Amino acid sequence: MTQCGEQGHRHGPEEILLSAEQACKRSGLRLTDIRRQVLSLIAQDSRPIKAYDLMAQLGGERGKPTAPPTIYRALEFLLEHGFIHRIESLNAYVTCPHPTTSHRTQFLICDRCQSTIELEDVELSRRLGESAREQGFKPMRELIEVHGICRECQRHGR
Repeated sequence: MTQCGEQGHRHGPEEILLSAEQACKRSGLRLTDIRRQVLSLIAQDSRPIKAYDLMAQLGGERGKPTAPPTIYRALEFLLEHGFIHRIESLNAYVTCPHPTTSHRTQFLICDRCQSTIELEDVELSRRLGESAREQGFKPMRELIEVHGICRECQRHGR
C-alpha cells in the first residue's frame, strides 16, 4: 500500500498495477511477468522493500531461486519509467502513487515502523533549485529523505 502526502490517501496494489499496465500500453513498453511480479510485491508491502527480500519472495513463489540480475533488471525498468522510487538511505524500493505524472518527490520515513510517505512539495523543490542556482550550482537530481517518527508510532508509543 503506497501512501502519498494527501492526508489518508493510499493507493492499493491493484490501482498501482493497473496504472503501470496502462502507462506501458500507451508508451509501447513491455510489462513482462517478472516486472509485474516485482511491482506487485513492492505494491503489496506497506514498507520499503529490499532487492534481496524480493528475490527471496519470488524464489519462494516459484520454488527456485531468482537470480539477482533478473531482479535488478526489473527494478531498473520500473525505476526508469517512474513506477517505483528508490529510498536511498534504506537501499529499498516503494511504488510511486502517481507514476503517470512527472514530479519531484520528498519522502518522510518512519525510523520505527519504516512506513514511507511520498510528498510532492513543488514550492520546496523550486526554492531548493533557486538556492542552488544562486550558489552557481546546477542541480542534476533531487533527493530529499526525512527520517523521524510517524503519527501512528507516536500515537501508540512505539
